[in-house]
Amino acid sequence: MASFNKVILMGNLTRDPELRHIPNGTAVTDVSIAVNDRRKTPNGEWVEEVTYVDVTLWGRTAEIACEFLSKSSPLLVEGRLKLDSWETDGQKRTKLKVIGEKLQLIGGSGRSSGESGTYRTQGGKSGYQQQSPQQDYYDMPPEDDVPF
Repeated sequence: MASFNKVILMGNLTRDPELRHIPNGTAVTDVSIAVNDRRKTPNGEWVEEVTYVDVTLWGRTAEIACEFLSKSSPLLVEGRLKLDSWETDGQKRTKLKVIGEKLQLIGGSGRSSGESGTYRTQGGKSGYQQQSPQQDYYDMPPEDDVPF
């Protein structure tokens, strides 16, 4: 059976990212993103719900995050879900998190108004690209070419 594992989140960092390196020298950082959702209750009141998602960034993407982002910075992360499991004091524990593969910086932090940038680490190719607001984030095929 075929499977598909892709996550796209946009939110704000809940704390400053901290860069560390694993023994082979690869950079890594764990960040948490607050993703807000606003919905209407059955009695007509608007309610804010916040979901906190843990994201792990590797390599140059982790370095870029630590260099340009701080607590409450808005960002967009694209990646995949991963279930971590471990044992502590005889109890099995699990945690679902996101492995970030693409990072888009949203606005602010020394950029001119409205500009953003994307950092990609996919297929062995990586690089930071400055992006204007008119440029589409995704290169969508024409509707006739969509396979579903």
